[in-house]
Amino acid sequence: MAAFRWLPCRLLLALLFSVLAVGSLAATGPGDIAVFWGRNKDEGTLREACDTGSYTAVIISFLTGFGGGANNSYSLDLSGHPLAGVGDDIKHCQSKGILVLLSIGGPAAAGGAGANYSLPTPRSAAELAGHLWDAYLGGSRPGVPRPFGDAALDGVDFYIDQPGGAGAANHYDEIARRLSAHNQSYHRGRRPGRVTLTATVRCAFPDPSLAAALATGLFARVHVRLYGGDLRCEWGQFDSWNRWAAAYPGSRVFVGVVASPEADRDAYLFQKDLYYGILQFAQKVPNYGGLMIWDRQVFMAWNSREAAEWDQGDDERGLQTDDTGVSPKTVIPAGTRRGHVGFGKLKSE
Repeated sequence: MAAFRWLPCRLLLALLFSVLAVGSLAATGPGDIAVFWGRNKDEGTLREACDTGSYTAVIISFLTGFGGGANNSYSLDLSGHPLAGVGDDIKHCQSKGILVLLSIGGPAAAGGAGANYSLPTPRSAAELAGHLWDAYLGGSRPGVPRPFGDAALDGVDFYIDQPGGAGAANHYDEIARRLSAHNQSYHRGRRPGRVTLTATVRCAFPDPSLAAALATGLFARVHVRLYGGDLRCEWGQFDSWNRWAAAYPGSRVFVGVVASPEADRDAYLFQKDLYYGILQFAQKVPNYGGLMIWDRQVFMAWNSREAAEWDQGDDERGLQTDDTGVSPKTVIPAGTRRGHVGFGKLKSE
C-alpha cells in the first residue's frame, strides 16, 4: 500500500478537503482559509506561510498597547519575528492574491500583553485610526515610522478580548468609520484598493466589545471563535452561529477553529467532526465565508507530528490509498473518537 504523504503544514487542510470530497457540499469546499501569523518566531516567515498555498488571508498579530493610560504606547508584538523583510513578504503575499491584514488587540490571556489596550474616548479612537492609516495602510505622516516600509496592508482585524462586558467604554465603531472613510481615495501602489475590516469575535452572540463597531455595517468578515472557553455559546443547536450570520448579512462569517489540541484541548475538533459536526451546517447560511485558523505555528507543529504518525502506520489507522497516496474515499483514521468544543461535547456517533 502506498504511503500517505502530504506536506506537513498542509495536512489538516488536506484531510478536510478529502472529507469534503465525499460530502454533499463538495462543490463549495470549506471556503476561504484565514490564518493568524506572528504569534511564534518558529512558525516561519510570512512569505513561507503564503507560499504553502493553504491560505487566502493572513492576519498579522498583534498591534497592542493603545488607548488611554499614561503607560500605553503603540506596540507591534510579533513574538520575536524580525521586522526586516516583513514588508517585502507582505508585497509577495499580495502579489499571489492573498489578503494581508493587521489585527489589533489580542487575547486577554496572552501573558498580559493581550489585555494592554483600551479605547475609552473618541479622541483615543481617532488617534488609533490615524496611526493605523499612517503607519500600516495607505497614508504617511512626518514622525510616524512605518514598520513594514512602503508595504501597505489590505486592512485591519479587530480582535478585542477584554473583561468588562457591555458596560465597558469602547469606541471601536469610531475607528471603523474613520478607516472606511479612506476607501474612496485609497490606492495601494498603482492599483485601487480598499481598507478591509474584519472582526474576530467570541462565539456567544452578541460580543459586547464589538457590538457597536459591527452595527456600522462596515465589516467585510466576521470570524466566530469556537475556542477560548466561551461557555455561553449555544453552538450545539447552532443558535449563536445563525444569529451571527443573520445579524450581519452584508458580512461573510467564518468558523474560527484552533489548529491543535495543544492550543485549546477542549475546543479542538478532529477533521471529520469539523465537517460533519460543524461545517455541513455552518455552510447553509448564505453569507458563509470559510475557516479561520488559530494559529500558524500551532498548525505547523501539530500537523508535522500527525504527518509523521500517519506515515508510520497508515495500515493500523485503517487508511486505504491509491498509488498517489490519496484516499479515494476518506482519510479519517478508523476508530477516531469524537472531538468536542469548549461549550459542551458533541454527541458521540
